[in-house]
Amino acid sequence: MQDERYYEWLDMYQRNRLSRRHFMGLLAASGVALGLAGRPLKALAAEATQVRFDGWGGSVSEALRKSAFDPYTKATGVKVVDGTFAGVDEFFTRVRTSQPGSFNIFHSSGVFDYVRYVDAKLDVKLDESQIPNLKNVLPRLMEPFRKLSDGGLSAVPYDYGTTGIAYNRDVISDDEIKEKGASILVDEKYKGKLGGINDWRTQCWYGAVISGQDPNNVEDLDAMWEVLRKHRSLLRKYWTSGADLMKLMSSGEIVATQGWSGRIATLQKEGHPIGYHEPKDTFAWQEAMFVLRGSPMKETQELLNFMLDPKVAIAVAEAQGYPPSLDPTKVELPDSVTSLPAYDPSGKLEGRTFADPRYWNGVQPKWSKMFSRIERGF
Repeated sequence: MQDERYYEWLDMYQRNRLSRRHFMGLLAASGVALGLAGRPLKALAAEATQVRFDGWGGSVSEALRKSAFDPYTKATGVKVVDGTFAGVDEFFTRVRTSQPGSFNIFHSSGVFDYVRYVDAKLDVKLDESQIPNLKNVLPRLMEPFRKLSDGGLSAVPYDYGTTGIAYNRDVISDDEIKEKGASILVDEKYKGKLGGINDWRTQCWYGAVISGQDPNNVEDLDAMWEVLRKHRSLLRKYWTSGADLMKLMSSGEIVATQGWSGRIATLQKEGHPIGYHEPKDTFAWQEAMFVLRGSPMKETQELLNFMLDPKVAIAVAEAQGYPPSLDPTKVELPDSVTSLPAYDPSGKLEGRTFADPRYWNGVQPKWSKMFSRIERGF
């Protein structure tokens, strides 16, 4: 209870709702009991001189550095320190075992990350009035987060994509893929030339879609497992990374697979005859900039606003091949963005379905184990 009081006071101070004098007075009266793990009160109360951002590195971080981080530092004097992580599970462990404030903003993987950090009480509630560029963000992308945060936000949606069906146009026509949709993945005609991602969640999602079920409410498990067994029997290879996907598709070793829209965009840009189809209930997802508990709110919210500036968001979108979270009815987007595979000119994202994280987290123990058996041929 005392720790909760401390974080409440810190949050109020960082939002300028509590004076420095009042904040220091509360800490002075309660500091010993609160157990501040040796962190100096002066350091906690002082204006932040830096904000830490953790992401996937590579071209995306380079685009953020050039278009957002350096301009933000020039405007405010607050430095942005870059960190990277190799996987979401590893980063979650690092954050959970660190002191609050050690990590500030990270490039999260949508609703699954969001609910995990919220449930672990590692989240904050953003003051949306301090992030005016939120007005340009697609409402549809904010809805899943608001449902998990009692109407508020702990992160801002930053980009979106889909895991649809990638296919080789030299072998499969656009008309055929429109007719067959996701069922192309269980078509005997392409035995030995099909691929699939080695991910239980995506496989079960499309097992549900192909068997005619709501992927967020699967009622006939036997039908879903039967689809996955058939897919396994026709498979050339399960792929495990974006690089693996691109190699298999560009070489012609496989002619159809589930595929990440951004990686398919890269293949198309390189001139490969790869098409991309989004069937009904396409697996849609989004990435977000999540603010962690203990962060300096004034500075992190300023930085988020910089990152949502259309020029910045567009530059990042061009770097990673995924559309920005900006509403195309409010912001004019260039051809480099509107030509991306997952881009939706209406901004409504109709026909795409986002995963219910609590449902999928609940089925994970049994479904992941079953998919592992199917993957091994059982």
